Amino acid sequence: MNTSPSPLADLARSGKPIGVGIIGLGAQGSWAERSHLPALRAVPGYELRALSTSSQQSAELSGRKHGVPRAFGTAAELAACDEVDLVVVAVKVPHHRELVETALSAGKSVLCEWPLGNGLAEAEEMARLARGHAVPTAVGLQARSHPALAHLRDLVADGYVGEVLSTTVVGSGGAWGPTVGPADHYVLDAANGATLLTIPFSHALDGLASVLGEPEELRIGLASRRTAAVDTESGRAVPMTAPDQVVASGRLPGGAVVTFHYRGGMSRGTNFRWEINGTEGDLVVTAPVGHPQLSPLTLEGGRGASTGLAPLPVPESYVRVPGLDPRTDAPAYAVAHAYRQFLDDLREGTSAVPDFAHGAARHRGIATALTGA
Repeated sequence: MNTSPSPLADLARSGKPIGVGIIGLGAQGSWAERSHLPALRAVPGYELRALSTSSQQSAELSGRKHGVPRAFGTAAELAACDEVDLVVVAVKVPHHRELVETALSAGKSVLCEWPLGNGLAEAEEMARLARGHAVPTAVGLQARSHPALAHLRDLVADGYVGEVLSTTVVGSGGAWGPTVGPADHYVLDAANGATLLTIPFSHALDGLASVLGEPEELRIGLASRRTAAVDTESGRAVPMTAPDQVVASGRLPGGAVVTFHYRGGMSRGTNFRWEINGTEGDLVVTAPVGHPQLSPLTLEGGRGASTGLAPLPVPESYVRVPGLDPRTDAPAYAVAHAYRQFLDDLREGTSAVPDFAHGAARHRGIATALTGA
C-alpha cells in the first residue's frame, strides 16, 4: 500500500469512520454483496455510505435492499460524493480501468478488485495514475490476509518444516469446466481478462508468495483441453477461449522448487491442496475449491518423529474480525481481514495490503513467466 501521508490516513488515525462507496453493489447476488458488504459491516472503522450500479433505478433498488443511504446511477456521481472517502471498484474486469480513473480523478482512494487491469498495460497505467494522485490504494489480493495463511507464514518462519525443500499447489477453478451458468459466460472469453490464470491461479500465487517469498525463474504454460462449455439453462455449447489448464514451475528465493497445476471445473479428487515440504516437517493447506481467497482453509502439519498429519487450528490471536465465520462467511472472511489490515496500514504507515504498484508487479510477473523472457 502507498504509505505516504494522506487525508485518508489522517481520517483513519482520527478514529472517525472511513466513508465507503461501492461501485457494483447490486441487488441480485453480486460479488460485492457476498463479500464486501458483510466484510465492511464486520470491521469497525468503516461506514458504507454509497453505492452505484449501471442505472439510477437499479441503484435505488439496491440501496433499499442493503440499507445504503446514497444510491447513484453513475460512478462519477459516487466518486464526487463528499461523504465517500474510499471507492471500492467491484465490477467486471474490462471496466476496472475506466472506473478507477474516475475515482482517482475525483481525488479518492481506491480499492480495486483483482485482476487490477485487463492485461499488463492497463494495470501499469492504473498504478501510474495512482502514483500521480498520491492517494492510498489497495488491490483485492486478499488471500494473504486470511488468518490461516498468516499462521502458516509464521509457522514457516519459525522453522516448523525446517529448510523448505519444495512446495506444490494443485487447484480446480470451479469455472472453466464442462458446464457454465447463464450469468458466467463472461469468464470463458479470454478477452475479458477473468480467466483461470488471472483469477484462482494468480490469487494462489500471491498467497504462496506472501508465505514463502516471491518465486524466481517462474515459467507458466497454458493449454486448452476444453474449447466449449454447456450452458446449464439452455443446454447450448458456449465457446471457451480461456485456457482450462495452467502449469507453472520455478524456484523460491532459497532454492526450493515450486510447482502449480490449475485445471478448470471440479475434480472428484483434489480441488485445492498446497503442500510445503521441508527437512524437518510438512505443512498442508486444503480447501473445497481452488480459490484460497474465498474458500474455507484447513491447515494440517507433521514434523519430527510424526509419520502423519494432524490438524493445526488457527490461534485466536490471528482472527482480527471475530464477527465472521471462516466457513459460513467464507467469501467475506479474507476480504474483511484485508479491510482490517488496510486500517492498520493507514494508521501505522505499514504496507501489508497490496497496493496498485503490487498489483501491476503481479501482472508483470505473470506476463514475463508466460513469455519466458
